[in-house]
Formats: sequence, structure tokens, C-alpha cells
Amino acid sequence: MKTTPDYTVIYNDEDILVLNKRSGLLIAADRYDEAAPRLDLEAEKEFGKLFAVHRIDKDTSGCVIYAKNPKSHRNLSIQFEERKVEKIYHCLVNGRPLWQTQTVNAKLLPDGDARHRTIVNTKFGKPSQTEFRLIGVCGPYSWIEARPITGRTHQIRAHLRSIDLSIVCDPLYSGNQKPVCLSDIKKRWNGDTLTERPLLSRLALHAYSIKIAHPKTAEPMTFTAPYPKDMEATRKQLLNIFGVDPLA
Repeated sequence: MKTTPDYTVIYNDEDILVLNKRSGLLIAADRYDEAAPRLDLEAEKEFGKLFAVHRIDKDTSGCVIYAKNPKSHRNLSIQFEERKVEKIYHCLVNGRPLWQTQTVNAKLLPDGDARHRTIVNTKFGKPSQTEFRLIGVCGPYSWIEARPITGRTHQIRAHLRSIDLSIVCDPLYSGNQKPVCLSDIKKRWNGDTLTERPLLSRLALHAYSIKIAHPKTAEPMTFTAPYPKDMEATRKQLLNIFGVDPLA
């Protein structure tokens, strides 16, 4: 029984569709798992033919833009290729960075190992850049804002790994997949740890906002995807305990 909708609509007109997707959905066909659930196929039932212009990881939630006709598809694809699109991600990481801002320029090679991970490879990797900002520390965790300048597969996750950080519940790039539980962060917690339901038990990475020029009017447009329920519940609890709000 499905309890979480695959997507909510952020914006829709005759040229573009902007959705806030749940974690666990591909946004287009994948060569490694042809049978995996896909956002585009689900959304096409409601909106008709859609054209993917960018990708976010299957396990990442948040903003996804589709073109609704070939002309818009070409325009948006060029914007992404020429790096004119501004993307902001929010993530919760294990540990505490010793910096406030950090720009990572490590070259990345997608599908670089037996687990199909993106790895740093100075010889064969493609130039890649991500700007990171520490939003705040919450005990064993930290909120980080990431702005990928390039758009490599798993770029944020691979770049964080290159500076010894991992996103909470990352099944590929982290050795620590422990979910976020209230009992771990709240001093006076009187529940039963055996029956406790985690606040967050999936990749804590969210495509928070994206800015484009509208493909028909060239008007600058910024779209923001509210946190899904699990990430929002985590945000509220960490805010109550540590006073840090990634949305402030």
C-alpha cells in the first residue's frame, strides 16, 4: 500500500512541468534497472508526454523539471549544458565540518567502481565543482547547503566523500547507514528503542530549489520544493533541540 505520493506539482504551464518528487523514484529510464519505478511514466499519466532535461539521483527527493514539448526541451537542455541553471540542495551529514564554506573541484569519473559509484579520478575524471556551505551543527549531524556548478552523476555525494563527509543513510557512499532516531538526539526520551520509528531512514539529500529562464519568455523563475514529511519531521526535531533551521 502506497502511503507517500510519488510527486506534488510545484508549477505547470504549456511548456514546463516542475515536480517535487519523493525519494526512491527514477526521473527517466535507467540502464541498470529497467523495471525501477519512474517519475516520468507516472507523471505522463496526468500531463502527457514529458521530456527530461536533467537528472537527480533516485534516492534524492525534491525539484525536477520536465519540458512539455521539443522546443522547450532544447532550450532547457542548452541552459543545463551551458551551466546557466542555479541548483541548491540541502543535506544532513554525519559529523561536523571544520569549515563554514568549501569549494570542491575534484575530477569525477561516474561508474568508476564495481558498485557503479562516482569516484575521484584525476586522470580520467571530468572537471567537477560543488560549492558547500555549513548551515549549522546539530549534535552528531550537520545541515549543509550544496550548489553543484557542474552536473555529474552522484556529484554531491562523491564530492562530500572526497572531504571525508557522508550524507545520513547513504547506501552507497557512507559506511554509516544508521537512521536518525529521536532517542539518539534527545536527552530526556522515555520511549521504547525496540519499537521506535526512525525520523529519517533514507538518503538525507533534497533538491531544494532550482532557477531557470523560462524557455518561452526568458523570464527568470525560481522553484522551491518543500521538504518531504520525513525530512521535515527531522528538521523540526533538530530545530527544537539544537536551534538550527536549514530553512531560516
